[in-house]
Amino acid sequence: MSHLMPRQKTPDLEVKMLTGGTWRLFEQHPHLFTMIVFYRGAHCPICKTYLKDLERHLEEFENRGIEVIAVSGDDKDRAHESKTGWELNKLTIGYDQSIASMRGWGLYVSNSIKESEPTQFGEPGVFLILPTGELYYAVINSMPFTRPSFKDLLSAVDWVAENKYPARGEA
Repeated sequence: MSHLMPRQKTPDLEVKMLTGGTWRLFEQHPHLFTMIVFYRGAHCPICKTYLKDLERHLEEFENRGIEVIAVSGDDKDRAHESKTGWELNKLTIGYDQSIASMRGWGLYVSNSIKESEPTQFGEPGVFLILPTGELYYAVINSMPFTRPSFKDLLSAVDWVAENKYPARGEA
């Protein structure tokens, strides 16, 4: 498992999108940040609630110059099941993230304990990446619960932008 450091380049991320094509991190050109929300997959009811909340706040992130994608290791069918079943009409959904990529991002990987779960899947994480490709902020969970609030994150981003606050945790 990797330990990504603030102010250092992140690994690239390349995933397929439900809208077609491939999303590549280093092809993104946000004004402020790229936000990647890694989620467990279609089997996770907490992910459903979390991503629905993200969708409710999506325009607020975009208005601040933050490009957003939600990513899982689910295959296309399971990712589509999440998008339609969870009524995620605006959120960009990336799928087919490999276990190697999950580990490269420092995500915890779990083995299935229920029939509804994939054999292995990544646990949640939220990352803000600067336009330079450097890590600004990361939260990595080993369990599906207690994720950062998007409302709180929006407030923090406003403060960060206003005060030109640097990434921390680089020492």
